[in-house]
Amino acid sequence: MKKFTKEEKSWALYDWGSSAYSIIITTAIFPLFYKNAATEAGVSLSDSTAYLGYTIAIFTFILAMIGPIMGTIADYEGLKKKFFASFFVVGVGATAMLAFIPSDNWLLLLICYTFAALGATGANVFYDAFIVDVTTEKRMNNVSSFGYSLGYIGSTIPFIISIAIILLSGEDGVLPISTITASRIAFLITALWWVAFSIPMFKTVRQRYYIEREPNPLAQSFKRLSKTVREIRQYRALFLFLMAYFFYIDGVGTIINMSTAYGTDLGLSSTNLLIVLFATQVVAAPFALLYGRLSERFTGKKMLYVGICVYIIVCIYAYFMETITDFWILAMLVATSQGGIQALSRSYFGKLVPKENSNEFFGFYNIFGKFAAILGPLLVAVTSQVTGNSSMGVFSLVILFVIGLVILSRVPEPKPHKAVDEIAAE
Repeated sequence: MKKFTKEEKSWALYDWGSSAYSIIITTAIFPLFYKNAATEAGVSLSDSTAYLGYTIAIFTFILAMIGPIMGTIADYEGLKKKFFASFFVVGVGATAMLAFIPSDNWLLLLICYTFAALGATGANVFYDAFIVDVTTEKRMNNVSSFGYSLGYIGSTIPFIISIAIILLSGEDGVLPISTITASRIAFLITALWWVAFSIPMFKTVRQRYYIEREPNPLAQSFKRLSKTVREIRQYRALFLFLMAYFFYIDGVGTIINMSTAYGTDLGLSSTNLLIVLFATQVVAAPFALLYGRLSERFTGKKMLYVGICVYIIVCIYAYFMETITDFWILAMLVATSQGGIQALSRSYFGKLVPKENSNEFFGFYNIFGKFAAILGPLLVAVTSQVTGNSSMGVFSLVILFVIGLVILSRVPEPKPHKAVDEIAAE
């Protein structure tokens, strides 16, 4: 911690706080809570899963559409923090509200979850864009990796507390509360944890790069956005990187999102799956930092190559996976590169963007990241059905990583920008 500035640490601590949402609401506890609520209301398992899928698709599409627009407006002086704060309040508020919705009202749960997800993912667009304001290009890889590392560690603490409360509740539990009440407490823990570790971000981090205010900012923002789209050829490095990112991050996301299904097929119980998930978070934290350190010596682009190659090995190994031990080996392999590849992607992109337009371009970064979540699962599904072998579906993801690797090799190295202090000195 000592080698990072106060601004860098304050920025990274937001990852520590907000990652609780990712593991408790997105991945572990809320999906089970919602499924139970839908079942109690008489909704079939297949329909409840479909409704959750529709909800995810809806808020993903909404955010992907408004990301660049909101980002372009937020590039004006003093607006980045305001937009970040607005989405933050929506996300935290809706997360807390999940604890007070009747357990049999599955529809209201999904509506509230939509607002929570919009707030959380929307705030992340501006949080990612703040990386150009809190550090220099030379330190960007390390700082981004530091943030991801803190996120992995920070998310495990409220997760362990929440799981402990749930396991100790119920009719045979030590705590005199129901499992439903225990889940509600987990939602409140998530919101409080998120708020507590966001305070340094609000107090310390400020927008250093911006565009001066002008009349009719909304109309001018649309003009700047349309101009960027028309003149996309001038941003060749950015465009190529986004294309590479689209393919390889799709493979990464597919493996993460479908890992539970792989484990279930191998006979892992829910408890064992949670243990694997916890172990993956713990291992991913130091490796995210390691990627940042190694990027100083070998460059961020070369470490992205390493991460992509590790995932190619994961896909090949998954084809031969037969035992629970194999699943553990795969999980640990993923843990070695999961945080590193995401952290260095963020910092590499941060070095490519014009800093005064960082929000606009991170809006595009968000679009490519969100829509990338479509191709991978579709490729796995089609390949598995055609071949009759789910292992072939996993193996097919090699295609995405190879395409991403080839396109990434064509991305030129980022050209250094002058730091704010250097400009001020001039």
